[in-house]
Amino acid sequence: MKVAATLVALAGVANAFAPAQNVNKGTALSAVEDMAGSTMPFKAFDPLGLATLGSDSTLAWFRAAELKHSRVAMLATSGYLVQAAGFHFPGMLSSDVSFETLSAMKPLDAWDAVPDLGKAQIYFTIFFAEVVSEAKGTHYTKGGDYPTIVFPNINFASSDPEKLKVQQSRELNNGRLAMIAIMSFVSAANIEGSVPALIGNPMF
Repeated sequence: MKVAATLVALAGVANAFAPAQNVNKGTALSAVEDMAGSTMPFKAFDPLGLATLGSDSTLAWFRAAELKHSRVAMLATSGYLVQAAGFHFPGMLSSDVSFETLSAMKPLDAWDAVPDLGKAQIYFTIFFAEVVSEAKGTHYTKGGDYPTIVFPNINFASSDPEKLKVQQSRELNNGRLAMIAIMSFVSAANIEGSVPALIGNPMF
């Protein structure tokens, strides 16, 4: 459960700076229909009415937060599967922990085996990235650039507005699926039988 608590805490970092806005329900609702990611079969699926909680800027902040979590979830899901498949870096993580040893464990057990100093480095890197991001001002009104430290400096965006919207929708839909996937992995690893499709899978 330590891992689940950690994931919840990290998710809260991105949500800590939400701006207070005046409610503008009509504008927000109409904007949802035209946003990238409003695709079949759910279209503007919003059972909690989040789109009506503020202005266009609030809605844009929600979208930026969704996009950030989508990208993190896609990396997390890929990383979980790569580690579970036994791929690992060569050498030692610390003086007494090798990457090979960690790769023989289940992914969440491997995280628990990482030395506290290593975890602190990861937390600090995330914290530093968030501080730098928040210091840029009202960045929540746009999705943000791909970090070049992770992604190559390639322009993935199409100059055609319709094609760009399709690309954005694909990224969001893949990210939404990844968020469900990684939380399913965490649930299956911590609560036996909670994800029927993963029962008996040695990764969990």
